[in-house]
Amino acid sequence: MSPTTVQSRPTHAGPHLDLDSPAFTDLLEQLSQEFAGTAAYYDRHSEFPHANLHRLQEHGLLALTVPRQLGGSEATLAQARRVIGAVARGEPSTALVLVMQYLQHTRLQGNQAWPLHLRQRVAREAVEQGALINALRVEPDLGTPARGGLPGTLARRVEGGWRLEGRKIYSTGIPGLTWLSVWARSDEPEPRVGTWLVHRDTPGIRIEETWDHLGMRATGSHDVVFEDVFVASEFAVDIQPASTPRPSELDSSGVLWLAVLLSSIYDGVARAARDWLVVWLGERTPANLGAPLSSLPRFHELIGRIDALLLANRVLLDAAAEGRIAASEATQVKYLVTGNAISAVELGIEAIGNPGLARGNPLERHYRDVLCSRIHTPQNDAILAAVGRAAFALPARGGQA
Repeated sequence: MSPTTVQSRPTHAGPHLDLDSPAFTDLLEQLSQEFAGTAAYYDRHSEFPHANLHRLQEHGLLALTVPRQLGGSEATLAQARRVIGAVARGEPSTALVLVMQYLQHTRLQGNQAWPLHLRQRVAREAVEQGALINALRVEPDLGTPARGGLPGTLARRVEGGWRLEGRKIYSTGIPGLTWLSVWARSDEPEPRVGTWLVHRDTPGIRIEETWDHLGMRATGSHDVVFEDVFVASEFAVDIQPASTPRPSELDSSGVLWLAVLLSSIYDGVARAARDWLVVWLGERTPANLGAPLSSLPRFHELIGRIDALLLANRVLLDAAAEGRIAASEATQVKYLVTGNAISAVELGIEAIGNPGLARGNPLERHYRDVLCSRIHTPQNDAILAAVGRAAFALPARGGQA
């Protein structure tokens, strides 16, 4: 099924729903089913889901974490998690673009390094026009900045501002972004490093459609090339000397939001796979059995094992979103939830064999998507190494050996 093409930027029309109401739950279920209907199309064609984002904007969901005073819903982490989980059950690439939007707006108004009028402009455009924003940080030579190093993207000082040159890769959502939060360094003798805010329509921005991935194929995570792109001085929103120790891009609250929302995407994928499998087992009736596969005890146990993994995910995500898990343990939630999600989908494929890996089978698509949980920062090795270091840094407990 081909989705309806959206030609114009959507505008929000209508009041926000009560995010904790039964009506909002019904809306999320409706959107989930609607997005599931075109998910295979977006995956097959690696096409950006403009129509899905249009639908989300119709209900004010692109501004979910914008403060109320600026027209948003100012959602809590628990409320945002519910939205992401529902969208991901339908089409997870849409959910990833939405996660990036939510993370940017969750902390934008508190970032005093940005001029107030720019913070408010970005927020109001999200509310009124569905304007999307994401950070462009990863580069071909550097890789992810989470593991250290200076960006190769260069900002040259010119009259009235800067000229940007460089290339960013894995730029999630770029076909739909209005604002690009570009990590770069200045050309000064003592370089400064930070964020240059660039509007998508600025001359000199070129997109190379390089994204041809195993899973999450509709995220539009293409390369973005900056060729002599002018950025006015006030849009160098957060730059500091490279020699100055910089805090992590995310504070502890930001890490918690990132871990919960990213994990919710892949938990949603696993739940979609589980639901498909239950229906398939109930309908599949081999001639030699004369009854659906769902009548066999081995498949009762299979679904029981999958549901146990998903129960553990729900408990972890609920606890983290509601503040019952320390922010310092948030990355472990990501490690556990995404690992359980992968295992849940693998159990289904192992049990049904060839049909589970056939192209065009939803389970095959869900498997490719859920494997992408491993690539998001922080990766598993970094998570576990940090936990281990913390353990050795604590005083030893107990008596002598």
